[in-house]
Amino acid sequence: QVQLVESGGGLVQPGGSLRLSCTGSGSIFSINAMGWYRQAPGKPRELVAAITYGGSTNYADSVKGRFTISRDNAKNTVYLQMNSLKPEDTAVYYCNAEIDKGLGIWNDYWGQGTQVTVSS
Repeated sequence: QVQLVESGGGLVQPGGSLRLSCTGSGSIFSINAMGWYRQAPGKPRELVAAITYGGSTNYADSVKGRFTISRDNAKNTVYLQMNSLKPEDTAVYYCNAEIDKGLGIWNDYWGQGTQVTVSS
């Protein structure tokens, strides 16, 4: 069994910062790409940022220059540092990881989501 557990969400004023964390546990042999997605009410889930095992990153245009994704492979953990937050960043943020449980088969796993609310 594999679990991804997120933390770090909350309420922040516009212009503020938050740091999200997501740690994988359970039957994990290897993790390839990891990423953060978000879903606002009435909107589809969208990619925010992704990072490969080697550290190559990809960002949505709306967060470039404000958000930074990083990972600690030894801890099976991915982070999302969010600066200069805007009300339109309000959403549930989900962690995603491509995981091999040791069978040579890669599957996508999702965290339970953490709420980020940007409001004055």
